[in-house]
This record gives sequence, C-alpha cells and structure tokens, in this order.
Amino acid sequence: MTTTLDVQRALIALGYDLGPTGADGIPGRRTTAAVRQFQADRGLAVKWPGTIGPITLAALGLSGDAAPEPGVPAGEVVPPWIAIARAKIGQHEKIHNKTLRDWLKSDGHTLGDPAKLPWCGDFVETCLALALPDEPLPGNPYWALNWRQFGRPIDIVALGAVAAFVRPGGGHVGFVVGHDRSYFHVLGGNQTNAVTITKIAKDRLSGPLRWPSSYALPTEALPYRDIDATVSTNEA
Repeated sequence: MTTTLDVQRALIALGYDLGPTGADGIPGRRTTAAVRQFQADRGLAVKWPGTIGPITLAALGLSGDAAPEPGVPAGEVVPPWIAIARAKIGQHEKIHNKTLRDWLKSDGHTLGDPAKLPWCGDFVETCLALALPDEPLPGNPYWALNWRQFGRPIDIVALGAVAAFVRPGGGHVGFVVGHDRSYFHVLGGNQTNAVTITKIAKDRLSGPLRWPSSYALPTEALPYRDIDATVSTNEA
C-alpha cells in the first residue's frame, strides 16, 4: 500500500515544498497544498483537488492504492480534513498533552490546554484550517454551536460533514464518518477526553449537516453500517 509518506517523498523529489518538517507521514496543510499544485501542474482531472487517488498516484510514479482509512469502504474518497483527523485518533488530552497542544496550535490559533478546556471546536478548526487554508471559519470556532453557520448546508449524510450537537449546558462538534439508523458515527476531539470515533444520537443534531464552502459538494451518501463504538450522551 502507498502511504502519505511515500507521496510526500515523491513530491519532494519533484521539487515541491512541504515545509520544514518535510516528509513526516502527516497529511497536513503543506502536503495538501503540494498535492493540489502538482495536480494543477500536470493538468490532472481529479474530483477533489488536494486528495490522493489512483490518478495522482500514477502521475507520481507510485504503484498500488493509497493506504485505506480505518472504517472507510474501499474506493471511497477521503476528504483531506478527515485524513488529518484520522491521523490523530487515540491522542488523549492528558497522556499526549504536549503533542496534542502543539498540534492544536499548528494552524496558528488555539483555545489552550485541552486538559483544561473543551476542545472539540479547536480540533475541528485545526483539521479544516490545515486541510483547507482558504476556507472561512466561524468567528469563534471554539464554541461548538457556532459551527451551525459553517460553510453550507447539505442534505445527505456524507463522509466529512461537520455536525453540531446539543448537550446539557452547551454543544459539541465533530466530523461524520458513518451512520446507522439511530446514530451518527462522529470523529472528534474531547470525546472521552481524546480523539475518537463515537456514536451520537441523530436527534441531538442541531441544524443541518455542514460542508466547506471552498470544497466540491459531496454527491454520494454514506450507507448505513454498524460499528463497535461507545454511545456518547454528553461530551462535556
């Protein structure tokens, strides 16, 4: 399987700038920008610029499919902000505090210490800011319910959709990566104090699902599927 690290090394060999960290295996802002520029330079007809699929891999001289994301059906296009988010699964606000804090401020902004503050909005903001540097973000992205005004509404359950939920005393925000009849499968931060995929009841959704305004609208809805994940009722 071809990895992000393989793609980064190929881009660097072709003269593309990935920043001071170079090939680090993390699909961040610089990698997305370099992939997008490479695709434009080569005139590649890709569905979502900045994403890595068979056409881009072939143009880079890399064989094989891109390494699949956990829980994502084969052949499904993974938006770049979801690739970034999935790379952080398992990061805990206390156990990995320094690593998580450094990453949350890597986009130039942060709420603060995730061990002391509700950081679900900070997580969503960082993923989107790194993946889509030109995307307008909410005025206060750290207040979860402000994401109800993000981007544009969509009427299908799509991989990578932003979902804002109500909870006692506040809200929560994360990315949809799946669903079943009763629950959204949400990839987010501050879920049991870590980056996890958890189930959240659909009747807690506040407003429609949202999608970045600077990215092509999704056309395919996620099918129902069951996953082994905890049901969350309050992410405070």
